Amino acid sequence: MNSNNDIDSTFPPDFLWGVATSAFQIEGAAAEDGKGRSIWDDFCRVPGAIVDGSNGDVACDHYHRWAADLDMIKGLGVDAYRFSISWPRVRPTGEGAWNEAGLAFYEKLVDGLIERGIKPCITLYHWDLPSALQAKGGWANRETVHRFVEYALEIGRRFGDRAESITTHNEPWIVATLGHETGTFAPGIKNRAMAAQVSHHLLLSHGLALQALRERGCKAQLGIVLNLSPTYPATDSAEDHKAAKVADAHLLRWYLDPIFHGRYPQEALDDLGADAPKVEPGDFALIGQKLDYLGINYYSRSVISAKGQWKAGSQGHALTDMGWEVYPQGLTELLLRLHRDYPGVPLYITENGAAFKDQITNGLVHDADRTRYIAEHIEAVAQAMKQGARIGGYMVWSLMDNFEWASGYEKRFGIVHVDYESQARHLKDSARWYRDFLKRQRMLRSGAAQPA
Repeated sequence: MNSNNDIDSTFPPDFLWGVATSAFQIEGAAAEDGKGRSIWDDFCRVPGAIVDGSNGDVACDHYHRWAADLDMIKGLGVDAYRFSISWPRVRPTGEGAWNEAGLAFYEKLVDGLIERGIKPCITLYHWDLPSALQAKGGWANRETVHRFVEYALEIGRRFGDRAESITTHNEPWIVATLGHETGTFAPGIKNRAMAAQVSHHLLLSHGLALQALRERGCKAQLGIVLNLSPTYPATDSAEDHKAAKVADAHLLRWYLDPIFHGRYPQEALDDLGADAPKVEPGDFALIGQKLDYLGINYYSRSVISAKGQWKAGSQGHALTDMGWEVYPQGLTELLLRLHRDYPGVPLYITENGAAFKDQITNGLVHDADRTRYIAEHIEAVAQAMKQGARIGGYMVWSLMDNFEWASGYEKRFGIVHVDYESQARHLKDSARWYRDFLKRQRMLRSGAAQPA
C-alpha cells in the first residue's frame, strides 16, 4: 500500500464487499406501526446511561428514508449490505402475535436491495431485546432461548430464500459482559454470574436457531458474528502473561471453543469459579452446529496488564475518538490464528471502522484518518489471505453516522456524514475512497488495469 492509500492487492472475484448498520442505531420510528419497546428504549431513559442524554427515537430516520439510503448504498458500488432486524418491531412483546406492519418494512428493504443488485445480509439480534421479555428475566431466563428460535424461524420463513446470509447474534460478548456484568449497556445489570449464564443462553439460542433453520430448509448462509481481538501482555512479566491468557479465554475462546470444541476454556472457568454458567446435558452438542461462516468484528487489539497500568497509545500508536489504538497488524494476526485454531469455516470481516472527530464544511468531510484506517485494515486482510487464511468478505462499519449506544451521538463511525437535525447525508472522503477502491478492484479483476 502506498502513501495515497492505494492497495495493490487484488481480491478474488467472489470476495464480498459491503457496509454495515444495525436497526436501533439508524431506524428511529421507535413507536410507529406497532413496534414494541426494547431494552435500549428503556436504557436510554435511565439518567446518566447515555453520555449526551440522547436516545434512538429518531436516530437516522432510516425507517422513513430507506429508499434513498439504499440508493446511496448502491452508489458506493458494494456487493452486500449487512443490517439487523428489530425483534420488537416484528414481534412487539417477543412472543405472541407478529406485527405485519413491521415485517412489511423489512420486506421492502430486502426487495429494494435485491432490485439494486445488493445482497441482503441479515442479523437477527443486535442487542434490542423486547422489553416484555426482559421483564421475564431476559437472556438470564432459559425460556428466552426458545423465543429467539421462534423469531429466527419466522424471519427464515419470510426472508431465508432471498437473504445472502442470516447471522444469529452480533457480538454476544457485549450483551453478556457490558449488559450484565459492567452494566454500561442495556439492560444495565451488574452481576458476574448472571453475565456468564447469559453468555451460555446466547450461545445455546444460536445453536438451536441454526439447527431449526436448517431443518426447515433455509437457503441463506448461516453463522454468528463475534467481536474479537488479539490479546497481548503489557510486559514480559509472568503476571501479565497469565492475565492476558485469562483475558483471551474470556473474550475470544469463550465463544469459539463451545462452537468448535464443545467446551468452555478452563482458564475462564477457573477465573469464574462459582460464577460459571449452569450447563445442561446436551447443550454443547446443540451449540456446536456447523457454521457456514464466522463473522469477525475487529477494531483494535487488547493489551492486558495484571496491575492495570497500561495506557492505550503509550507505544506510539494513533488513537481513534473512542480511545482505541489503530493497530491493523492485529487483524492479520487474528485472522491467521483463527485460520489455524478454528479451521474449516470461511471468515468474514463483518465490521471494521473507526470513530474520529469529523468537521463538515460545504457538505464535505475530509476524514483522512478514517480513510487511512480502512485502507490499512483492508491491506491487513490481504496479508492474511496471502498467508493462507480463508476470508470471504469485508464490510465497513458504519455506512453512516448513527446512535453509538452509550456514547449517544457524540461518536461518528460513518463513512457518510449525517446531520441529525436535517437528516441530510453527505459522503465523506472515506466513502469516496471506498467507492473508488471497489471500482479499481473490479478493473483489476477484469484485467482492464494493472497494479501500480
